[in-house]
Amino acid sequence: MEKTVIVMPVANEEATMESVLTKIMELPYDNLYVYPVIDFFSKDRTEEIIRNMEKKYDRIKLIFHAQSKGVITCYLYGFKMALSDGAGRIIEMDGGGSHRPEDIHRFIEKLDEGYDCVWGSRFIEGGDIKSHPLYRRILSSGGTVLSNLVLGTRLKDMTSGFEGFKREVLEAMDLDAFLSRGHMYQTEMRFYCRKLNTVEVPITYVGSKSSIKLKSVTEALKLLFMLKNNEKNVWKREL
Repeated sequence: MEKTVIVMPVANEEATMESVLTKIMELPYDNLYVYPVIDFFSKDRTEEIIRNMEKKYDRIKLIFHAQSKGVITCYLYGFKMALSDGAGRIIEMDGGGSHRPEDIHRFIEKLDEGYDCVWGSRFIEGGDIKSHPLYRRILSSGGTVLSNLVLGTRLKDMTSGFEGFKREVLEAMDLDAFLSRGHMYQTEMRFYCRKLNTVEVPITYVGSKSSIKLKSVTEALKLLFMLKNNEKNVWKREL
């Protein structure tokens, strides 16, 4: 298998961090690495736990993003670090237990088949959502419907943060040109990649009781109508 790096922004995840990393390391892939990306926002023992795990597994590499401006900049910074370290494929996932390590094989299998991008989907056959408030489900499904309508995409899930990419896709992008700094990032990525060879795979999303501020929703709606004009700035070259 090509070197595959999981980029995983983390903050205040001490309750789940060791378990998630251990489960990934136990998967039957010798060339699968995990890059947890942390910043100053994390105030608990998350960084300490990761550093201890680094000593145990040579396929875990902590990335500290000192210039972070939020979780999305950590994603993009992690992508850059993975590319510079020779990753052939990059998988993005959450480190708080929302994304299950047992679903990772679906992404690897589809990337092996030659797909450019693999999108985790909660809303296709085999996908599921657990322990998530009804209003959050409505926001996710409604966001997908609205995004498809405005952007001309046709995916079943436009907002999931579990994704996989061939190296060439991210290399061809100017990652600093992304507009999103919050919940719209996944939608933005899917829009830019809509013409590539992509596929959705089922995932089980384990939710939480965390809330979304009204300001975040209104900012996301505003951004939705700006993406088409920004596309030319994101692609440095055609694939």
